[in-house]
Amino acid sequence: MEAAERVLSENPGATMEQIAEAAGVSRTTIHRRFASREALIDIMTVAAWKEIAEAVDAARPATAPPQVAMYQATANVLRVKSGWRFALTGQGPLSGEQARAEAARIEADTIGKCDVVIRRAQQEGVIRPDADPLWVRRVYLALLTEAAHGAYSGHAGAPGEAAPAETDADIDELATRVMDTLLRGLGPGS
Repeated sequence: MEAAERVLSENPGATMEQIAEAAGVSRTTIHRRFASREALIDIMTVAAWKEIAEAVDAARPATAPPQVAMYQATANVLRVKSGWRFALTGQGPLSGEQARAEAARIEADTIGKCDVVIRRAQQEGVIRPDADPLWVRRVYLALLTEAAHGAYSGHAGAPGEAAPAETDADIDELATRVMDTLLRGLGPGS
């Protein structure tokens, strides 16, 4: 799956033959394991969502201090997203009903844990108590997604923008930026 992820992140339209070549195996070997390109993408997407769920769980969203849990979840998820540049972008829609259902279940469970830590953060004064929790989550996920796409897509953008995050220090810096933006905003004196 690593070779498939690498090839598909560079060329989302890559064929099974191209994936097999990158993996150093025959097309027949790939087809023995995966019935189709779509089945491979389904399996990759579910595996990626499972890693996201594990990354969030490792941050202990229900028990760690909320700010610590949010920062750790952010850093953990950015690390996972760095390894799943294609599977987590939604470029390959899930074709199998079982894969769609499993990915949706994992995503909903993960979002639920995000909501738990946001409520805890509000109760402990880390996030304003009058802030709409749904809006906080949406802003947080947008920041996280932008950090991952900007850092990992290879499209750094304008001169002076950050290069792709490749080390733990880079990922920690991105996680800090996400959390600083969420909790302190961008205005002067925020």
